[in-house]
Amino acid sequence: MKILTLNCGSSSLKFELFESGKEPKSIASGHIDRIGTDKCKLSFKAKYKDISSKSKAKTHKAAVKEAFETLIKTETIKDKKEITLISHRVVHGGELYDKPVKIDAKVMRNLLKLSALAPLHNPINIEGIRAAKAIHPKAKNIAVFDTSYYRTLPEKAYLYAIPRDLYEKHAIRRYGFHGINHEYVTNKAIKQLKKKNLKIISVHLGNGSSITASVGGKALETSMGYTPLEGLPMGTRSGTIDPAIVLQIQKLKKLNRDKTEDFLNHECGLLALSGFSSDMRDIYQTSLKKGPQQKRAKETIGYLSYQIAKITASYTAILGGLDVLVFTGGMGEKAFYVREKALSQLKHLKRFKTLVIPADEEYQMALLSQKIK
Repeated sequence: MKILTLNCGSSSLKFELFESGKEPKSIASGHIDRIGTDKCKLSFKAKYKDISSKSKAKTHKAAVKEAFETLIKTETIKDKKEITLISHRVVHGGELYDKPVKIDAKVMRNLLKLSALAPLHNPINIEGIRAAKAIHPKAKNIAVFDTSYYRTLPEKAYLYAIPRDLYEKHAIRRYGFHGINHEYVTNKAIKQLKKKNLKIISVHLGNGSSITASVGGKALETSMGYTPLEGLPMGTRSGTIDPAIVLQIQKLKKLNRDKTEDFLNHECGLLALSGFSSDMRDIYQTSLKKGPQQKRAKETIGYLSYQIAKITASYTAILGGLDVLVFTGGMGEKAFYVREKALSQLKHLKRFKTLVIPADEEYQMALLSQKIK
């Protein structure tokens, strides 16, 4: 059985084809980036193919169509009928879905309702699902949720100190995100070290960043909350700040709700700290060169490392210790200078192993989806 995973981001589509099995085997993978712009690009890799070309995809629907066409044009598959299962990453499952689910009409209605909790993500995920169903209506479609991994959070971790009816009537609680990858790297660490009840803290660093604490593979705490805005400072997201600051920003900048949300999501984080870039690669290169921006570049690296260490150290209290610290995500894997600074502030902790495990949401999606009947 061949499984196609579709991961729709805000302006991108990652897709990967797997052969099912106890350990799903990757056959080919692709990435369509900057959808809807003149810089839209397709990258594709298979056993004997390595393609990089311009894409004309203006929408995620067009990108999904191009993904299918690429698999056929490259002779990775002869016909779309070879794909029997399509796995979709869906950011928000709310409290309705604590595991992957087969997508039918009822599930689609629920996903539309859940879009209110993730207006920047779920509508794009739904567009990808609709496109796949239209292109290949006979395939089984499975939704895999970023929030599902956090179904094991205790009440004291997911509740906020606000009137209970706001949770009971309006579902305002901590959900957590990046769960697909946190689950993947946590299980990978357990397999690699061959110990079941490991106390693990996984640090996912990228344009979006989060930290999760788990024991034996079960999540107990995480840094992202009701939305992906909470927690660490990210590329352009503020991370955790005093709620009163939000009110003051609205007053000073004369912003309505939507513009405030846009400001916190797109004008803050590393971009605001550095003053010139949201990309840690740019910030690091600037920190190495003398110039007017060097000081703020160094301060930005130090600030992020400090926040990572602070949250990680606090989670050791929740776990009652630490066995393994895992770094993952593009920045987590490659930004050694961030890792080193964060680790230097954790020397007081008892001995623990540090692992760098590449993110692989697509593998985890394929693995979980093939178990759903």
